[in-house]
This record gives sequence, C-alpha cells and structure tokens, in this order.
Amino acid sequence: MSTQNSLKFFNWSDPKIKTLHITWFAFFLTFLVWFSHAPLTVFIKEAFGLSSQQVKALLILNVALTIPARIVIGILVDKFGPRHIFSLLLIISSFLCMGFAFATTYEALALFRFLLGFVGAGFVIGIRMVGEWFPAKQVGLAEGIYGGWGNFGSAAGAMILPTLALVFGGEDGWRYALATTGVLTFVYGILYFRVARNTPKGSTYFKPKKSGGLEVTSKRDFYFYLLMNIPMYLALALLAYKLSPAGVALLSQQTTYALWALLVALFALQTWQIWSVNKDHLRNGVPELEKYKFKQVAILDVAYFVTFGSELAVVSMLPLFFLETFEGLSAVTAGLLASGFAFMNLVSRPTGGHFSDKMGRRRSLMFLISGLSVGYLLLSQITGDWWIWAAVLATMACSFFVQAGEGAVFAIVPLVKRRMTGQIAGMAGAYGNVGGVVYLTVLSYVDYSTFFLVIAGSAAVIAGLCWFLDQPAGTIAEVLPDGSVHLINVE
Repeated sequence: MSTQNSLKFFNWSDPKIKTLHITWFAFFLTFLVWFSHAPLTVFIKEAFGLSSQQVKALLILNVALTIPARIVIGILVDKFGPRHIFSLLLIISSFLCMGFAFATTYEALALFRFLLGFVGAGFVIGIRMVGEWFPAKQVGLAEGIYGGWGNFGSAAGAMILPTLALVFGGEDGWRYALATTGVLTFVYGILYFRVARNTPKGSTYFKPKKSGGLEVTSKRDFYFYLLMNIPMYLALALLAYKLSPAGVALLSQQTTYALWALLVALFALQTWQIWSVNKDHLRNGVPELEKYKFKQVAILDVAYFVTFGSELAVVSMLPLFFLETFEGLSAVTAGLLASGFAFMNLVSRPTGGHFSDKMGRRRSLMFLISGLSVGYLLLSQITGDWWIWAAVLATMACSFFVQAGEGAVFAIVPLVKRRMTGQIAGMAGAYGNVGGVVYLTVLSYVDYSTFFLVIAGSAAVIAGLCWFLDQPAGTIAEVLPDGSVHLINVE
C-alpha cells in the first residue's frame, strides 16, 4: 500500500474519510463492550465465587445471540439506514453493559452476558455505511480499515480494562471499569447520530422492496438460500447442547429440548418470511438487469466461516496452547505471546482489502485463503522443540492471511447487491460465528495439532470453491421508488 494512498485516509476534510473514521470507532466500541468481560474474568470469578463450568457458560452465552442478531441487524440497516441503527445499537448496548457491570447474582450476570451478544452485530452496520461512501476502487481498503481498526476494540479492552479496574480500586473496581465502557458507548451513540449521514449529499439510499429476507432472483437460488440458513440453526442448537447437562449444565434437559423446538419453529417462520419476500417476483419473473447469483453470497459466507471463524476459535485457545506446549511459561507470558494473533488486525484487514482492490476480487480471496491453509498447516507442526520466537512468528504470519482474508471477503460484500448489503453482510458475519462454534467444538474432541490440520483442510476446500466466485464487473442495477433504474459502477 503506497504511502500517498495511505495518507489520503487521514484527510478529515474529505466527508467520506470523516465517515470512515467515526464509523470504525463506533465498531471499535461495540467490540470493546462485547469482549469487556474477558480480561476481567479473574475479578468476576472471585466476586461471585464462580466455578470453571460457570465461567465457560458465560463465554458460550457471549456469542450465542450474535448469530441471529447479525441477520436481524442486517435487515434493519437495509430498511432504516446505518445512522439510526448504529446509534440505537450503541445506546441499547450501553444499558446492557451497565446491567452486567452491576449484576448481583450469577443468573443476572448470565442474562446480561447473553443479551450482550447483540452488540456483536454492530460490525454489519458499518459495512453498509462504508460501502455507501466509497467507490468500488477504494471500497476494499476502506472496509479493511473499518474492520481491522474496529476489531482492535477487543485487544484494546484486554490492555486497558484490568489497569482501569485497579485504578478504581476496591472489590468493585472491575464493575466501574465495565461501567466506564458503557457510559462511553452511550455518549458516542448520541454523537454518532448527530454527525453521521447514510450517504453522500445527493446520493440515494437504496432499500429492499420487502423486508424479512434476501431477495433472490431464481427458484434454484431460493432453495439454495434456504439450505444455507440451516448451518446457522445447527450452530445455535450446538450452543444449547453445550449449555445443557451434557455440557456446562446451565440449562436443564427440558429447557434444552424446548430451545431446540423453538429453533425448529423459527426456521419454519423464517422460511415462510423468505417465501413472502420472494414469491411475487419469482412467479412473475425478474428483469435480467436486476438478476444476481446467490452463489456469490454463499461463497462469501463460507469464506468468512473459515477466516473469522478460525480467528474466533484460535484467539480463544492460543494462550493455553503456548502454555501447554512450551515449558516454563507463565500464564501472563503465554497470553502476551498469543496476543500477536489479534494484534495483526490493525494491518492485515486493510491490506487484504487493498489486495482485493488491486489484484482482483476472486484472485486475492483465493490467494489469501490458500495462504491461511498453509499457515495453519505450519502451526500444526509446532512442538515444544521449536524456538518460542519461531512459533510466535509462525502464528503472526498465519494471522496475517486469516485477517487479510476477512478484509478480502468484505471488500466484495458491498459489490453484490447494494440495497441488500446489510443483509449480505449479516449472513456472512453470522457464518463467521458459526465457524467459531464449529472449530471450537472440533477442538473439544482432538489435540492441538489435529485442530490446526482440520482448519487447514477446510480452508483448502474453500479456497477451491472461491474459483466459482464471479468477479464483480460492470454495474449493479437498482430500481428507484419512481420505477426508474439507477446503475452503480462496481469496477
């Protein structure tokens, strides 16, 4: 990335640059709040006298709601615009954060941790916002900066919150540290509403004709869409299983069965909603100009499954991997060595988006996911005989391809169908969480080496699938409310 090109992204006199920076910081705050409990777990465990099983339950609850929330938020942002939805999400999240900070029972703690999974959907909103403001030739880099710098919120929390808890002091220092993030999020939610705008002056914000599901343009794509929804429900069913007596025993067996029945009912309801959105134009036919292939969305979904999904899983287990692989390491040192994986986000995601802008969408995605596969293959070979610096270097090299791959995925999302960018981003984002659930489940049954090999193998398959991704070219056709057609350049 050239220095001149990079400096353009710090020109605050440019309205689109201003929009990018205020939006990535909004995303930064959502990740700060979403993962705020992780660095304070020691304090929380001591304050409530929690068992290891109860702590594990909180970790599961933290991601459970994010999968459906990303789908719902995607629908809302396409309908009402990112300015309103991001502001509202930040303000609601601030109250949920306060509820968690001042909970007095484990039940309340668990409830607010579950509800805070909602804030993990904030990522989806900015994808639509940035896509509205940047032209196709710059959107990859812009989305990469948005994703990479915003995603750093979780790492920033790990660095800042324990110290802040000690500054406040006393038994409740951790509570005030958490509450501080809640207050900051509330204030910024109001500020974002006042400053942000959905589109550049004079531009049209395209909305779906109907809400409740993606519009598809063929019956084949309709059934393909329904099929792609199933893994998300299976992931939620798996999370319920982990909370059942067979897992951490937070839920009774009867409650687990009830949740499974509810998931089946929700799938049926969503299927009906998707049919309601699509039935008219599928019966009457879709103009050739408005058609797109759902396989584009499906490939982006599975690409994010292996990129962000593997990142979620690896960040969760890497400190323990270093601790158990290398003798003589303290828990603190192992955590610091592992932090390099997440730290790479600041550079890797923007670089992946830049590659996508310059190398071509399909080629860059295949290259980066192939590199991810090789990276995890290398990690599977790490043993206690390695030099520690070599192991750290290998994890950081692997993480570059992981996060650059994420940047390449979301460089393409805004170029598929503008008026449904929020929903497409929501589905891809949800698949990232599904990937995290699947890979962590694999880890519970195998050793570390096999775990890395499973990710490497799945990445190799998905890199091959990316060959079938159509390179966005020409224009996207969007229909204005008066019936006229507007063409958006995606080259």
